[in-house]
Amino acid sequence: MRVVAAMSGGVDSAVAAARMIDAGHEVVGVHLALAQSASTLRESARGCCTLEDAGDARRVADRLGIPFYVWDMADRFREDVVEDFVAEYAAGRTPNPCLRCNEKIKFAALLDKALALGFDAVATGHYAQVVEVPDPAAPQGVRRELHRAVDPAKDQSYVLGVLDADQLARSFFPLGDTVKADIRAEAAARGFSVAKKPDSHDICFIADGDTRGWLAQRLGERPGPVVDEHGTVLGEHRGAHGYTVGQRRGLGLKVPPADGSKRYVVSTDTRSNTVVVGPEELLGVDLVTADHVRWCGPAPTGEVRVGAQLRAHGEEHPATARVERADGIPERLVVHLDGRTRGVAPGQSVVLYDGTRVVGSGTIAASGRAA
Repeated sequence: MRVVAAMSGGVDSAVAAARMIDAGHEVVGVHLALAQSASTLRESARGCCTLEDAGDARRVADRLGIPFYVWDMADRFREDVVEDFVAEYAAGRTPNPCLRCNEKIKFAALLDKALALGFDAVATGHYAQVVEVPDPAAPQGVRRELHRAVDPAKDQSYVLGVLDADQLARSFFPLGDTVKADIRAEAAARGFSVAKKPDSHDICFIADGDTRGWLAQRLGERPGPVVDEHGTVLGEHRGAHGYTVGQRRGLGLKVPPADGSKRYVVSTDTRSNTVVVGPEELLGVDLVTADHVRWCGPAPTGEVRVGAQLRAHGEEHPATARVERADGIPERLVVHLDGRTRGVAPGQSVVLYDGTRVVGSGTIAASGRAA
């Protein structure tokens, strides 16, 4: 196959590209330029996509002896990821930009361009596994399934839950069967200069990691009340968009709770510009509804038992899920958790699992308690 290896400049994508070559594929390295004003050095940026990263990716490609290109997707990234991130917070939701980037950039814009140029697939350094299973109804009698990586500490199947079956059919994740420590050892053995390079972290387009400050620059400060579950004003905030469900720090309460207990953000309302706080027990929910539903394979019918993961590094919850369908109305996913969990916010994603297999995902629209 002719394969585009997405090379971020980190150790994972470097080894992924090398493994695709070892597997006999014709590989071309591509670095995505996503920032319109990329930082020069990684010390001034906590994420990826710096000029230093582009240079690191090029050096790895040179060592592998493969062609290397930089594809400018800054406009698409700004529109589909950054502006979406701001709009979601402005609407009182808590988005996951990594899922949106995978959906809109790496496995849509990048894959589409690769296919248009005559390539067959895209390979990335994500920690997940693709398993091929017999299926008479699938092309060539084989269906590709997305599964968790063997390294639970690095598993990234959650942020890949937005891939549909067609995208999955043209995606490779060569690292999913290996733990991170062995990937670094392999990189060192191959002579890659990035073998000890630190992983990127936090949100790549917020260089200093201060999400609230970054949002304030774009949405402005809109002071409003912080109230308890009864509507009693306890303090003032600088903008409801700077808070998310389950948050405990930085609440700015001027009137401490009478019983001295801790308070958490229970909900936010950007229309009234109000932040509601309450005791921990109010955070527990066991019913989640989600829209923007995506299936990694055949969509389930009826009620199905699944594992539901609600955050990128969160635990998996036993649950029952069903899909609601109606003519002219987008699919809606309804998930009943076996027990209550806390910190579930609109805008986050729920990803469904059948064992280690990713079934699909949806964007959380609401959460609550089953009657």
